[in-house]
Amino acid sequence: MNDFVLPATRYALSGDCSIAYQVMGEAPIDLVMVPGVVSHVEFFHETPGYTAFLRRLSEFARVITFDKRGQGLSDRVSAPSLEERMDDVRAVMDAVGSKRAAVMGFSEGSPMSALFAATYPERVEKLLLFGGFALSAMAADFEAKAAERLKSWGTGEILKQAWPSLIAKPGGIEVMAKIERLSASPGAIRALTLLNAQIDVRPILPTIRIPTLAMHRTGDLQVPIAAGRALASQIPDAKFIEYPGEDHVYWSGDVEAFLGDIEEFVTGSRDHSSVEIERILATVLFTDIVDSTRSAAAMGDHAWRRLLDNHDQIARQTVEKFRGNLIKTTGDGILATFDGPGRAVRCALAFSAAAGQIGLPLRAGLHTGEIELRDRDVGGIAIHAAARVMAQAEASEVLVSRVVTDLVAGAGLKFAERGSHELKGIPGRWDLFAAQA
Repeated sequence: MNDFVLPATRYALSGDCSIAYQVMGEAPIDLVMVPGVVSHVEFFHETPGYTAFLRRLSEFARVITFDKRGQGLSDRVSAPSLEERMDDVRAVMDAVGSKRAAVMGFSEGSPMSALFAATYPERVEKLLLFGGFALSAMAADFEAKAAERLKSWGTGEILKQAWPSLIAKPGGIEVMAKIERLSASPGAIRALTLLNAQIDVRPILPTIRIPTLAMHRTGDLQVPIAAGRALASQIPDAKFIEYPGEDHVYWSGDVEAFLGDIEEFVTGSRDHSSVEIERILATVLFTDIVDSTRSAAAMGDHAWRRLLDNHDQIARQTVEKFRGNLIKTTGDGILATFDGPGRAVRCALAFSAAAGQIGLPLRAGLHTGEIELRDRDVGGIAIHAAARVMAQAEASEVLVSRVVTDLVAGAGLKFAERGSHELKGIPGRWDLFAAQA
């Protein structure tokens, strides 16, 4: 299994505003990631592909991510100017001791990154832009668009075009809705929409003298590729690369070529040794037999082995019944994955009840997140998190993380609050809930 631990969230002071940031990797090259209008440095790790994408970048760069003021975990303030946002980038760079860095702007972060590169060329080694624009498409019909955002914000509807491949997956719209709610309040998003509607950095683009790579997906539904082409065409000697796909989100889909192009542009070479790993969103179930060592000693090896065989057979039958994938038995428990969190919870409850009937009380833990498929095994932070959730469970208890309860809303499942906990090796506090039969 993969014991990777998520980076800790820290705060940099920009004026009187606190800016949340994370750092991943220890490579000598710094890469500052400037987000778009939606951002949350911690919850983004719960979305498929994000952590793996940053980990791949961290193989050749020290990756610095942050939430702009007014968004995510940074101070929620009134709509900031582009000048204030540039101050925030400098503040984060100063906080981590970065004198000069490659800067990558995504979506609405692209024009701000371009302005930053033109204003502070001594702080920018190279400029990368993805899904960017110079003139906001929000400028036309602003009031109608702002009203639409206020009406639908927090439901996932507004960002459907940004990540169509996620929306097509089970639970995708719920994840997108949570991203919206955590990134900004309705009032804040209206203020940000007003600010973004005024963005026009075309006059400063010809003054950029930093090596620039602009990238865009050909079918981007959020920011049409024509906007990306126009942006790149006005920056002297900028290179423009197009990729297939409709997702506006940079870490989604087939990203191997994209990652390779970033590495080659930033470092001057492309690492061909990286092994391609398939990553999917899944609900992970860990179970453990309570007091298994004491029971084995009391029963004797032969009787205990026979009981474990019954346990394993029940596990296989139950996981199969709920359309899960039994990855492995762990001697006194199991690891299984599911493509639907509701089926995973029901499987855990059924397995716990069946094991209890043969005298084996279980504790179980579930978490939904990204996993890496490695031959017949799995890895990723979601595996680590599910194991830590299970460790908090009492005998015959099925504990789940908050993300699981959010994704099964309306499925008829009931949960009891079990408080906020620190999970070993995972930053922050986690709200846990006990599933009820």
